[in-house]
Amino acid sequence: MTEHVTGTDWQSWQHSWDRQQEWYLPDREERFGVMLDMVEALVGTAPRVLDLACGTGTISDRLLKRFPKAESVGVDLDPALLAIAEGYFEGEDRVRFVRADLKDPRWTEALPHDAYDAVLTATALHWLYSDDLRTLYGQLGSLVRGGGVFMNADHMPDEATPRINAAEREFRHRRMDRAKEAGAVDWAGWWQLAAADPRLAGPTAERFEIYGEHADGDTPSAAWHAQALRDAGFGEARTVWRSPSDALVLALK
Repeated sequence: MTEHVTGTDWQSWQHSWDRQQEWYLPDREERFGVMLDMVEALVGTAPRVLDLACGTGTISDRLLKRFPKAESVGVDLDPALLAIAEGYFEGEDRVRFVRADLKDPRWTEALPHDAYDAVLTATALHWLYSDDLRTLYGQLGSLVRGGGVFMNADHMPDEATPRINAAEREFRHRRMDRAKEAGAVDWAGWWQLAAADPRLAGPTAERFEIYGEHADGDTPSAAWHAQALRDAGFGEARTVWRSPSDALVLALK
C-alpha cells in the first residue's frame, strides 16, 4: 500500500518509516523479537538501553512497549530521523535522544550515562567502514556494564557462498519489485515525501548535506563481527539469529 504522509503526524511518519524499511527487510520484526528476547534473558525486564544509530527510535518503541520499566537513550546524527523520533516520543519520560556522530572519538561524552545494560542497533552500522567499526566496538566495550549485552542486526553476508548469495539476492529483488509495483515506497521515494513536509524539509536537506544519497561502508560477515567484539573486550559473541542475507550478533560483556 502506498504511504502518502502529509503534515506533521509523527505517528504516521513512524509508521511510514517502518513500512519503507520492511520493503527491504520483510523479516524485520522477527529480528527485533529475538533481540528483545535476548535482552530479557540476559539483563531482565527493566534495562537501561542505548539505542545506537536509533533513526526514528524503532528499537526504543518496541523496547518500551514490551518492557514498561525500561529506559532508553537514542543516539543518531540524522536530523530528520531524530525529528520524527522526538515528535513521536514527545511526553515519554522513559526515552531521550542525543545527536552525535559515531565517528567522532568523543561521541560518548554526549550520553547521559556512563554504562548501559544493553546497547542495541539494527540496519545501521553498515554505513561504517571496518576500521571505524572496530573503533566503535572498542568504545562499546567500555559502555556496556559487566554482564551486559551488545546486539547488532545488519547485513552480514557469507562470502564463502557466492551462488547462494546471488540466488537469494535475485529472489529478494523480484519480490521487492512486485511490492513496488503494488505501491510500496522505497528509500528514495520516502525521502522525497519527507522533503515535501514543512517540518521535515529543513532537517531532510541537512541530512543529505551530511550523508549524500547514501553513505559508503562495509558489510563484513557475522564471524568478523563476533571476533571484533571479542577483541574489544566482550567475553562471548556469536550469531543468535540469521536470515539468508542478514544476521543478529550478540556480545556478552
